[in-house]
Amino acid sequence: MRFLFIMLLNAAACYFALMIMPWWIPALIGFCITLLLPLRRNGMSFLAAGLGAALCYLLLCIITDQANEHILSRKMAVLFHLPSSWFMTAVTVLLGFITAGLGSWTAAALHRLFRNDKLKETAFAEDLSSS
Repeated sequence: MRFLFIMLLNAAACYFALMIMPWWIPALIGFCITLLLPLRRNGMSFLAAGLGAALCYLLLCIITDQANEHILSRKMAVLFHLPSSWFMTAVTVLLGFITAGLGSWTAAALHRLFRNDKLKETAFAEDLSSS
């Protein structure tokens, strides 16, 4: 349930942020959300933020692609030698997935690093007090 909540929170935050901010903002959003609401494993954090951003990018691509009748995505697909405009959408979604996932993974690793240091310090302090 927490995984789904983090994924949807990430998707909603990315949706509104991408309207006025650059393409890399899902990495920062995933980082912040993971620091505030960490999951147990780094891989789950990567997946939750990545899927949320991918959902957001997919929604934004479909909305903007419908608005301009697929003109831009067709031209970009030709530019990148892709067979269809849907491949351009898939590449965009993949880029959003990886960007947000790496931001979230960084935060999860940072959280784990500091959490483990506190556990080691208390164990070290207990060893000193028992001596």
